[in-house]
Amino acid sequence: MRQLLLLLWHVSSTLAVLKFASYYADHMVLQRGPQRAIVWGYAATIGDEVTVTVSGQEEVKVKVVKDPNGNEGIWKAKLPAVTDPGPFTLTASSSEGDLTLTDVLFGDVWVCSGQSNMVFTMSQIINSSVEIAEALKFKTIRIFKTSQVESTTPLEDLQSIATQWTEPTEDTVSSFSGLCMLFGEYLYPNRNYPLGLIDSAWGGTPIEAWSSPDAIAKCPTHNRRAPGDKSVLWNAMINPFLDMTIFGALWYQGESNAGNPDLYECQFPAMINDWREKFHASSEQETNSQFPFGFVQLAPNAKSTDVGSFPALRWSQTADVGFVPNDKMPKTFMAVAIDLPDYDSPFGTIHPRYKQDIATRLVLGARAVAYGEEAVKFQGPLPQTFSLNNVNNILNVNYGDDNPVKVLNNNGFEVCCSSTSTTECSDSDEWVAAPITDQDTNSVSVSVAGCESKSPVGLRYEWRTSPCDLRDCAIYGSDTDLPAPPYITTRGF
Repeated sequence: MRQLLLLLWHVSSTLAVLKFASYYADHMVLQRGPQRAIVWGYAATIGDEVTVTVSGQEEVKVKVVKDPNGNEGIWKAKLPAVTDPGPFTLTASSSEGDLTLTDVLFGDVWVCSGQSNMVFTMSQIINSSVEIAEALKFKTIRIFKTSQVESTTPLEDLQSIATQWTEPTEDTVSSFSGLCMLFGEYLYPNRNYPLGLIDSAWGGTPIEAWSSPDAIAKCPTHNRRAPGDKSVLWNAMINPFLDMTIFGALWYQGESNAGNPDLYECQFPAMINDWREKFHASSEQETNSQFPFGFVQLAPNAKSTDVGSFPALRWSQTADVGFVPNDKMPKTFMAVAIDLPDYDSPFGTIHPRYKQDIATRLVLGARAVAYGEEAVKFQGPLPQTFSLNNVNNILNVNYGDDNPVKVLNNNGFEVCCSSTSTTECSDSDEWVAAPITDQDTNSVSVSVAGCESKSPVGLRYEWRTSPCDLRDCAIYGSDTDLPAPPYITTRGF
């Protein structure tokens, strides 16, 4: 009888599995107030009570419920809103035992995702050794990196982790996303509280892989990739984070979808909206339903004078508006990167090493859009109105009173010349160079004489895969040094 009791005790103790989900660990950052962080995990005893406490805060008691997707029980606790950065000790206790996490900070949690230019590590960026040494100074920026895993079904938790939560160390920072880390470093002095950075990216991947079936259904097409590619990274590398409260997301992707810009115009806003909806719902409404979403417009590739496939994709990244935020893409911000070619990159020209410039531009967008700093200018000059003088063959492009311009060279503009229409540019019409002939504080004049006897009916700017040399596109903001984004209009003037 005694042996039977010992056996039963051993079996029951083996089943006692009170634990946190995989990405709750020592040294982590939980989302600060006014949002309330969500903490969740597993337990064996359905109906058991789990008490979760942040040192010095009110304890939270929750029940273990059956996991509808598995055999284990799960528990989920919504912590009190915490604005004190910490560090704190976080405990979870039940009849199955006690768990403790130490050195837990509260700050803003950002998820960094996309393909190879987001994967691109700190050890690969320009001046990497200096930048890695600098990153080690930021003790309250904590980093976490997922393993690259695919799944054909949604995973509740991460299957594996490449780097568990940690302070920056030489080894962990070297293999961490350069853009994600630099964004955190440049944002930190403005926020002056902890930041949690999650690197969940995979090179060479299409947007379909990062989109849930619900998002994919928003943009039906008969020309999709193999079914196995759909949602496999959403399932394995994004879905597991849904229960965690986050502040925002950063995205660098599009190269793999450059051949189908019309579809991407639908896919990108659909994915953003779907991420927002699902993070909001799974975090019990603590992740904002319109959480800020920043992204990088595609940088140049190989040195070439060809138009290529990137310009149309860059345009579709803005939902064919040319800038963000806009009505189709609210609460988004974009870093323009057309002036950052790296033709000598040892990692291939599609992987520019100048992630510092991109991070700087993203932080301006984050400060303005994510954090509501009204005085921060985060966009380069945007065309507002056009005035055509047919007598002098001059088109004036006005950028508005709030967008003073600086012209570095007279290249970049092209005009669409039509012999059949005076109102619209068609696919068969010809684009010819329209050099800048004059400028003032807020406008430039370009020559449309290249149309000769045809009608100028459209204008485009820096409409090439690799439109200019390093930091030498034609137009920048004179008060911001931000490049004007690529632009196209095919309507008459």
